[in-house]
Amino acid sequence: MKIANHSVVEMHYTLKDAEGTVIDSSSGGEPLKYLQGVGNIIPGLEREMLDKSAGDKFTAVIQPEEAYGPQNPELIQTLPRTAFGGVEELKVGMAFRAQSTEGHPIEVEIIDIDGDNVTINGNHPLAGVELHFDIEVVSVREATPEEIDHGHVH
Repeated sequence: MKIANHSVVEMHYTLKDAEGTVIDSSSGGEPLKYLQGVGNIIPGLEREMLDKSAGDKFTAVIQPEEAYGPQNPELIQTLPRTAFGGVEELKVGMAFRAQSTEGHPIEVEIIDIDGDNVTINGNHPLAGVELHFDIEVVSVREATPEEIDHGHVH
């Protein structure tokens, strides 16, 4: 069976950046399971998965625009330390839940601390990164009506 919309797919993957640094991998663990065609994985990889079958092995290079988007400079802000009331010690790399200007929840990471100024980045950690995937399709099956209705694999 070939991968099409509403297929349940199991795959092993290794994700690297353009320099070959491994970012994530399912190697040595369970394969990733997802429902094709409903946005469970990044758009560029979902497109690359179409028409593949169990046993297929391939590589795919996904540009930022089809993954987590480009870096948005508006999501990098410098705030006063007082904006983090209740947090005694701030460190670079700490993550917080915040609200976007549209009121949506967003995760931000502290990327710099300079005295009383704290710089945060609300971009996805992989925004602006060209993604290189090594994929092995493990299995493909038709989704159940319940999986299609719920939009994810059961």
